[in-house]
Amino acid sequence: MADNSRVTIIILVTIIVLLGAFMLYYFVIQPTIQGYVVQKQTEGVQIAVNTILTQLQQYGFVQIPLGGDQTLVLVPYVPPQQVPPQQTEV
Repeated sequence: MADNSRVTIIILVTIIVLLGAFMLYYFVIQPTIQGYVVQKQTEGVQIAVNTILTQLQQYGFVQIPLGGDQTLVLVPYVPPQQVPPQQTEV
């Protein structure tokens, strides 16, 4: 009978330890990893945008390869100036 109690206690302790490890991973480790991934993705986007803007300022255009033989060319857009209508004297 003592062996059955001891085996039961070992199984229950093992289950509690596994549940504790799962809870630790789910509520502490996973959000930390996810936060790190999002932070690095944001940094990557900022680096890409800054590189595009720097090339645009230096060369006046940016070529982005799209794969195959296609290339996207970005140039600054200068909207046309609208001239206010002239009022005619009557």
